Amino acid sequence: MRFRQGDFERIRAVLDDTDADEPLTAREILDVMEEHGEEFDSAHRIATVLGRRAETDDVEVIREQPYRYRFQDGT
Repeated sequence: MRFRQGDFERIRAVLDDTDADEPLTAREILDVMEEHGEEFDSAHRIATVLGRRAETDDVEVIREQPYRYRFQDGT
């Protein structure tokens, strides 16, 4: 899977503009992105982008079923 530069930044920018105060699933994030006119291939792509970013501690992965994602500033 090839990533475009800025995928994480696009996700982050849209979520910063929302009132999301709880961790979200990749599917929920995809829905928010689409509501704001941003397109992603799938929830899987979002999960992969955020999972990779978790390696640098920008995102916390909450390993429940389903996985949820929280940005380190609280989103």
